[in-house]
Amino acid sequence: MSGVIITNPPKAAAKDVEALAGFGVATVSEAMGRTGLLGPDIRPVQQGVRVAGTAVTVLSWPGDNLMIHAAVEQCGEGDLLVVTTTSPSTDGMFGELFATALHRRGVRGLVINAGIRDTQELREMGFPAWARAVSAQGTVKATGGSVNVPVAIDGQIVRPGDVILADDDGVVVVPRERARETVERSQAREAKEAASRAAFLDGQLGLDRYGLREKLSQLGVEYRTFEEYEGERP
Repeated sequence: MSGVIITNPPKAAAKDVEALAGFGVATVSEAMGRTGLLGPDIRPVQQGVRVAGTAVTVLSWPGDNLMIHAAVEQCGEGDLLVVTTTSPSTDGMFGELFATALHRRGVRGLVINAGIRDTQELREMGFPAWARAVSAQGTVKATGGSVNVPVAIDGQIVRPGDVILADDDGVVVVPRERARETVERSQAREAKEAASRAAFLDGQLGLDRYGLREKLSQLGVEYRTFEEYEGERP
């Protein structure tokens, strides 16, 4: 497998990355029309952490972390490393030594569509990571791959410089050219949710606030008392 290492790709504006970090993954995905999620199998190895950063992407051979070493050189302040493989892999391709090198360069975290190890050490050093698997299985450094090229994870395309937002709910990718628009849409969604939250605290029902009683009627859902329901049963 040959490959390429792209240097200095375009990135989302830092101010938009920081703004997106203030929202949850669910909010941002909803603001983009329920798109961008990398899938439920990529899970955090810690809890209570939310990070946003610009993607540095890695395409590796399964069970081979050579290109992660190459990617470290391309990482800088505010980046977030995104790793996938050419075919499914659960080998522990990333651990505490990689995290140490990336932390030194100001990288905010890792998303890996494969395995990770040294999870206790990662939590202790405060390096957040999201992975498809946790595995102590080691890897080799033998096959070429690519850095900073578009990669696909669970049907989502991640390009270098796109915004990656990750929290306890999972991971979402925001295309770099949509970052500002997504910030504005997320702000509007949070304001709407705040109004609904206040209404629910005041006792209003979602059925009434969202006009769902009419929807139930349109779908043929009817209300019956217990006695009516029991009397209609055969």
